[in-house]
Amino acid sequence: MVKNNINWQESSVLITGGTGSFGKKFVETMIREKKPKRLSVLSRDELKQSEMKFLFPQNENSPMRYFLGDVRDYSRLIRAFNGVDIVVHAAALKQVPATEADPFEAVQTNIMGTKNVIEAAIDANVKRVICLSTDKAVNPINLYGATKLVAEKLSIQANAYSGGMDSAFSCCRYGNVIGSRGSVVPIFLEQKQSGKITITDDRMTRFWITLEQGVKFVVDCLETMRGGEVFVPKIPSTRIVDVAKSIAP
Repeated sequence: MVKNNINWQESSVLITGGTGSFGKKFVETMIREKKPKRLSVLSRDELKQSEMKFLFPQNENSPMRYFLGDVRDYSRLIRAFNGVDIVVHAAALKQVPATEADPFEAVQTNIMGTKNVIEAAIDANVKRVICLSTDKAVNPINLYGATKLVAEKLSIQANAYSGGMDSAFSCCRYGNVIGSRGSVVPIFLEQKQSGKITITDDRMTRFWITLEQGVKFVVDCLETMRGGEVFVPKIPSTRIVDVAKSIAP
């Protein structure tokens, strides 16, 4: 069981998948508000990392560190986690059509990658690990949701798997981040230009959260977690048809 208080100024924080929409906002928030001793970004996208270095440089006056690597690679994780106190596991394949088309890839990243994060965190004696999940993990009807459900199960059981080590694992599960890369709002805005918006099923609803709210939620979860929780925020839902009508009346 971990203590609730975090001395951020003395903590080393690492985020996997840190060059995505969430990762960039998380880094921005950490630097502005929490000022950790070290803040590391691990991702497999060298272009996004180089772009991110312009916004958050890595130098002797900065807490920033960048690691090229994939959560599928345990040996890379164990090296990156050296001296790290807190891990935010945000790396995942998230696109529902893509994960349906290439299910083995989704399993390798979302399930096996989470397993690697857990084992590397235990072996590196990381104190807190929080796994970002999704509302689609509840009664999943697609592969993405199913892989995230398994990732949640692995993360929660990791508290027993870690044995006598000090590592604690929790999950936070939230909805669709408004305007994030590849999400429905940018797609609808683009489709609006053609005069035709595609909806898979007009009975669908979506739970919505802003990027800022998502980051604050994760930080709050880190500060209150003791290990074993699945945190779920209270957020509004909207029919997907209403979203489409508001974007393209």
